[in-house]
Amino acid sequence: MTLIDATRAGKSDQRIEKTAAIEKVPVEKLCAMIADGTAVIPWATGHDLTLPCAVGDGLTVKVNANLGTSPDKCDIEMELRKLKAAVDAGAHAVMDLSTGGDLRGIRKHVRENCPVSLGSVPMYEAGYMAIHRGNPFKKMTAEDMLEAVRLHVEDGVDFVTVHCGITLQAVEHLRNNPRICGVVSRGGSLLARWMAANNQQNPLYERFDEVIDMCRATDCTLSLGDALRPGALADAGDRAQIEELYTLGDLARRAKAKGVQVMIEGPGHVPFHQIAAQMQMEKRACDNAPFYVLGPLVTDVAPGYDHLVGAIGGTLAATTGANFLCYVTPAEHLRLPDEQDVHEGVIASRIAAHAADIANGIPNARDWDDAMSRARKAFDWEKMFELAIDPKKAQASRAMVQSSENDRCSMCGEFCALRDEDKDQL
Repeated sequence: MTLIDATRAGKSDQRIEKTAAIEKVPVEKLCAMIADGTAVIPWATGHDLTLPCAVGDGLTVKVNANLGTSPDKCDIEMELRKLKAAVDAGAHAVMDLSTGGDLRGIRKHVRENCPVSLGSVPMYEAGYMAIHRGNPFKKMTAEDMLEAVRLHVEDGVDFVTVHCGITLQAVEHLRNNPRICGVVSRGGSLLARWMAANNQQNPLYERFDEVIDMCRATDCTLSLGDALRPGALADAGDRAQIEELYTLGDLARRAKAKGVQVMIEGPGHVPFHQIAAQMQMEKRACDNAPFYVLGPLVTDVAPGYDHLVGAIGGTLAATTGANFLCYVTPAEHLRLPDEQDVHEGVIASRIAAHAADIANGIPNARDWDDAMSRARKAFDWEKMFELAIDPKKAQASRAMVQSSENDRCSMCGEFCALRDEDKDQL
């Protein structure tokens, strides 16, 4: 039985019980959310997860970190260091987006060392296999694409991003209304080119029931990819993006009816004032299915700082409907990220997620902040470091310039407002 099957039959599961304990929510509440599709636990059978998570409304906002090789840089040891950096920084999930080297071997190593939910993108494997057979992307077959999904599911990933919603009709909207940046999803771009070259419908859409059955075999969560997500502010909310979103809603209902958990993926680059409407549209179109967003990025002009841009958009997105934030690193749009980029990306997204948890009224979310405030009032530096979202950075920053009086920082010295002798009388 899948988790959906179990909950609909009035049963629980050890995966649900362990996750509920970590989430600090009643098992009954989590079972009800899984049964109606408003929450998912990305945890395939056979994967010995030590840090599972649940994604959905009323739960804390989760953060994902993307890892993976490229054709220009393939170093499995570096990827394992990035995995450790992501987990140490507090990521709730990681995705292996490798496109260079032995993809199955890399995925195996990452899975063996991954204590959190692991996701992947089979379309990259389909493109990789085509190239290594000496064929261009347009020579891929429907069987190649479905075989890639099968391999990833069999390899035991907890969730797969599958680009099932890009259709000939959606691509036609792109032709009639060209974008500045076109199709920026790698998987979406492969499919768009294949569909244009062969004048055929997306096989992952046409044979979606087969995709569902593959995921059902291991209780792998479907993450329905937004192949037409906007890659520029000017492209946000266009006909092609919205066409795909409503298609994803239809596909999600089919998957849930067959007992497979589903998340919906979303933008992308979105102007700040449009974010709330896009989040609410997804919730309506997809029956409140968990929403997984990249950023969103609220400006296009900050390369090197896109982790901050994504955190700004992520906070608003998560207070208006998003449940899962895919991190953005300082290396976004520039190069393959390294371990430090991964760390900074996770921390930025965790700050956004926590700010949203407070705004969303998640029980006990603000207790953390109140504890930090009390430690500050008491000048309890060790407690402040313990509570900091990035303790090492906080400690290193304080150590750079010490005040002449050890219990103060070097910003205010004897003018410190918290040390005002008369303050306690106010």
